[in-house]
Amino acid sequence: MHNTNQSGNLQQSTNVPPQMNHGGHELYDAHEAISTLVGGLEQAVLYEQHIQDQELKGIHQRHRTFMTQLYNTIIDTFTSGKDPAVPTQTYNMQLNNDVIFGTQQGQPKTPAQTPGDINDQCVSGYMMGNLKACASAFTMTALEATNPVLRRVLADSIPNLVEMAYEIFLYQNKHQYYQVPQLKEQDMQNYLNSFAPIQNTMPH
Repeated sequence: MHNTNQSGNLQQSTNVPPQMNHGGHELYDAHEAISTLVGGLEQAVLYEQHIQDQELKGIHQRHRTFMTQLYNTIIDTFTSGKDPAVPTQTYNMQLNNDVIFGTQQGQPKTPAQTPGDINDQCVSGYMMGNLKACASAFTMTALEATNPVLRRVLADSIPNLVEMAYEIFLYQNKHQYYQVPQLKEQDMQNYLNSFAPIQNTMPH
């Protein structure tokens, strides 16, 4: 059971010190979101040694550096309730937006059985999984965060997580770890034309 205010006394957030300007629901969600980020950073330490490709190693190092600063920014705001000393940064990926469409038959994948089986395909998949988890956790927390600064830091971080995940997608696609099938042209057109804009104005 949640510890609710039994006395019925209500108070505005403006009357609460910044470091106490957090609701219970927000604290649970924020704790989970931060723990998800921590898990990603810790896993990055484990699988860094398995990276063979220099390009992936560079992406991994840039992501890890960025996520470490993001962690410090979030913790600063989480504990103080105020603007962080280092504001939210902007991540810019270095890959272009070219996507390879189509699929090729390859060897069926099986789960790695030993640490020696961990390769670049595995590592890039772990990186994608962690970024997806963080993006989901940050979004859910930001939607109902009580503290306006924490909400903004989390919300502003989501586009960076999207950018990093897209960079990993492009890397995986280039190496055919992530293949992108397409529909037949007619099927694609049927889907693309399945919606039409609203013609009249909004109802009064």
